[in-house]
Amino acid sequence: MSNLTDLQNKLTQSRERFLEAIEHLPDEALMQLQAVNDYAVADVMALLTAWEAELIAGLMRLEQGKKPAKLLAALADRPAYDAQVFAGNDGRLLDQIFDDFQQVRMQLEMWLEAFSESDLGKPKRFKWFRGKALKQIVAQTTYEMETAVTPQVAAFARQWAGRQPEIIPLTAVSMENDYDNDDE
Repeated sequence: MSNLTDLQNKLTQSRERFLEAIEHLPDEALMQLQAVNDYAVADVMALLTAWEAELIAGLMRLEQGKKPAKLLAALADRPAYDAQVFAGNDGRLLDQIFDDFQQVRMQLEMWLEAFSESDLGKPKRFKWFRGKALKQIVAQTTYEMETAVTPQVAAFARQWAGRQPEIIPLTAVSMENDYDNDDE
């Protein structure tokens, strides 16, 4: 299997699992703090998106033969980068977060196609990655992060579902009032 195909498959699998984990959560739950550590699921989605966007910016620089300085700085101090993203996410609308979550992933997949098998798989191809292949950097900043957080998101979703009262569908409730009898 080619490096590109392998990356595409892993990106697809991790995203599908993540989306399955959140598919039954209402907007209120997605914005609930403490879902994953101190953060809401929406915050986690924004963080995953930010890493992918940073990776895309790095891929652009690599294609130009330039050092991906911001990506390297983020990789060198992940906690600081994560904190910066969480702080910048404050107040963003859920619709924006979802749109970015999907759009940035599509852009990433297009950008990966611009790199050859050698670019993706050769460990010393890009000197700035200190012996790591580009596919390893892609893995670290995308599907490995998503795969790591998905079980926590799924656990939160199960917990949320367990504390919600059973909802009776409106079709099971009569809208007629028994007190409105014209027979009297």
